[in-house]
Amino acid sequence: MNLSYWEIKAWFTNIDFTVVGSGIVGLSTALALKEKYPMATITILEKGVLPQGASTKNAGFACFGSLTEILDDLKHHNEQEVYQLVEKRWNGLHLLRQHLGDKAIDFKQLGAYELFTDHQDFEACFAEKETINQLLKPIFKSDVFTSVNQKFNFSNINNKLVFNQFEGQIDTGKMMASLTDLVLQNGVKILNNITVEDFVDNGNDVEVKTNITTFKTGKLLVTTNGFANQLLKEDVQPARAQVLITKPIENLAIRGTFHLDKGYYYFRNIDNRILLGGGRNLDFKAEETSEFGMTNLVNDKLTALLQNTILPNYKFEIDQRWSGIMGVGFQKKPIIKQISDSVSCGVRLGGMGIAIGFLVGEELADLID
Repeated sequence: MNLSYWEIKAWFTNIDFTVVGSGIVGLSTALALKEKYPMATITILEKGVLPQGASTKNAGFACFGSLTEILDDLKHHNEQEVYQLVEKRWNGLHLLRQHLGDKAIDFKQLGAYELFTDHQDFEACFAEKETINQLLKPIFKSDVFTSVNQKFNFSNINNKLVFNQFEGQIDTGKMMASLTDLVLQNGVKILNNITVEDFVDNGNDVEVKTNITTFKTGKLLVTTNGFANQLLKEDVQPARAQVLITKPIENLAIRGTFHLDKGYYYFRNIDNRILLGGGRNLDFKAEETSEFGMTNLVNDKLTALLQNTILPNYKFEIDQRWSGIMGVGFQKKPIIKQISDSVSCGVRLGGMGIAIGFLVGEELADLID
């Protein structure tokens, strides 16, 4: 990209706030900053034509954690921490829906089902159901998890499923388009194909080096999540998620969102297609990467799941495969902090960007004086 002196001067002068990344956190941060400082000049820098992280590449789950995920979280977090995680995710989903509207994001609360390949695994998990329901009751005011009989003709799956009445699904593309429109309408600039390569914190301002130019900004806010360790020394590791979607399937009866193997595999219907993702647990080290791409190991496993478990009675063809980059760490609590007076970040969403992203953006903006 070749820009003239005049173009650079017009776009990169007198910037009060620079947000790195135009995913859900970056957009919601900019929106909250504009509400807080209506006269400020706010610019979002995005290295891709579209957001390059997980915001435009996720599976569209409006979720807050399956029963086995929550039980697994309790091995690494205390009850209060797990409660707060779920509460933030639930509140974040409400913020997203309130700002954009259910129609704009095609929100559908069809409920979620957790599948088990082994009856003993189901019984062990379900035995903890009441404990988790009681833990979460102050948030949802009723039981989250119940048991239902399988009705989808899955193969090699226990006849009993765990059902979550509160989970939903959205259209990720519509969500991001709607949120982007809202940000632009509020006077925030979004510049695409701009890669932030480095920055220098000068105390009173920040010098930002990009692939186009070097400029100064009053405050720098990093919201690149899975790519955060390219700019910051925070406890965030990239985690690649591989996803596929089928071509339309005649008479598809599957409706809702579905979780398998502690959420490491997940699928849902999109109209009369099936979207399926996961498999990171097959080789955690290989998937701890910020490089997009597909692997035979994960591809083969996802295809086998479709053929042998999810769609054994359907003829199907795979239409498209893609990958997205999440930001994870040992702790699932997102990192929302001021690194200095001039540099802040909102990262490590732990694969829950849709649920928690809007809330993280608002909390990040609240930190800024």
